[in-house]
Parts: sequence; structure tokens; C-alpha cells
Amino acid sequence: MTSTTVVRLKQQQISQLISKGKRLDGRGLRDYREIRVEQGIIEKAEGSARVLLGKTEVMAGVKIEFGQPFPDTPNEGVLTVNAELVPLASPTFEPGPPDENAIELARVVDRGIRESNAIDLEKLCIEPGKKVLVLFVDIYVLNHDGNLIDASALAALAALINTKVFNYEVEGGEIKIKPGYTPLPINNHPVAVTLAKINDQLVVDPWLEEEQIMDARITITTDNQGNICAIQKGGGGYFTPKQVFEAIQIAREKAVEIRRKLGWSK
Repeated sequence: MTSTTVVRLKQQQISQLISKGKRLDGRGLRDYREIRVEQGIIEKAEGSARVLLGKTEVMAGVKIEFGQPFPDTPNEGVLTVNAELVPLASPTFEPGPPDENAIELARVVDRGIRESNAIDLEKLCIEPGKKVLVLFVDIYVLNHDGNLIDASALAALAALINTKVFNYEVEGGEIKIKPGYTPLPINNHPVAVTLAKINDQLVVDPWLEEEQIMDARITITTDNQGNICAIQKGGGGYFTPKQVFEAIQIAREKAVEIRRKLGWSK
């Protein structure tokens, strides 16, 4: 029996189990893998975190610099999210500039943080139109075993919660760094929940081998109040309107569970 045949048989087994409401790893269709979060792991960063979602491992770091605001938001600081798929994390990841998967990952995480107003960007303004604080959130996928979006969104938020802003003052038009740090103001805790559609079933937190047979995936990010901040659909398949509404309800429920588990509930 060839390795390709073994893989196909395993995929058939995964698919058949899901049709019966079961999963190969023993989870129910609505269950997440174990989530572990460790903060403050990068000494030189202003904030950092590592997230383990099952065997999927993601690290995020935050650096803060002085910079200029965007012309259309002169009174707000700047948030920039980047993602890197480290080649050691998966044989499908290649070195070089970010590919479309890395770009999509960064954009979905960025959108959830930005649209939920998780960070009060106005408080990062030093001089309107001239000088603001710039937050660089860098995401590194260290091991890929499925559902990179949810793991990356959790890592980015955990790193921001861990972030300390250096104290400063403006004297004679110059910025001077002062001793001490202040926590980054966090207003909201957006949580991304990804569901895969397999055999017309909605499956929460798909692991890698489930992603390989899914028809499509949908990621729904909600804030503390259950408001939708972002929706991202991936894969070649489709979701019916009924399935989209069902996915939204599931995402809201799972987000509440995750916030409670991680101590982010208000």
C-alpha cells in the first residue's frame, strides 16, 4: 500500500466520521483543541506571546516606534500587522517574501483588532498630523497543524495585552524618553473563530488534515459584545445563508468561551 493510498484512506475516514458528527481526534464538531497562551516571552519586544492551539504554534511580538500618522487619520497612532510563515513550520512554506496566505493571515488579524477598536489609537497620538506611536505586530507561525487564523489572532491580541508603552514627554518640540512604562490601552478583546465545511457539516477549529478535505472555511471575528468585526471566507466551496447564520451563532458562543478561559471577559 503506497503512502498516497494511506493518506486517501485516512481522509475518507475523517470525512465519514464527520458525517456522523464525530472527529478522528475525539473532539465534537464544535470543540476546540486545547489552547495555551504564554505572554512576555521575547525580552527585547514591548509585548509578546506564544499560542499553542493543539500542535499549531504561533508567536507574536510587538515593537513600538515614533512615526507619522496617515493623512486621513492625523489624530491616531498607526497599527501594522505582518505575518511570516516560517519554512520550518511546514513543508508547504517557502522562504522569501510573504505569499498570499501570509498576506491574508495578517489582514484578517489586523481587521479584527482594528474594527473592534481593541486599541484606542487616538491615545497613541503625540502631535496631530505630525508625530504618533506606531505599533508593529509581527506574527510568526512556528508549527502548522491547521487553523492558523485563530491561533494568530489570539497570539496578536495576547501580545498587545502584554505590551508596555515607554513613558515619554515632549519638550521644545522634541520627544524625550522617560523612565518607566505604561500598559497599552486595550478596549476590546476580538476573538476569531474559524469553521470548516466538510460533508455539509460545520466543524470548529479544523486541524490540518481536516483542512485538506474541507470544501470551504469561514472565519468570524466578534468583539466583547458579540458584534461582528470581520468575516473571511476561504476555499473553493460555498456556504448557504443558513450555514452562515449558524456559523455566526457558533462563533459568538465559542468566542465567549475562549475569553472566559483566558481571563479576557469583562
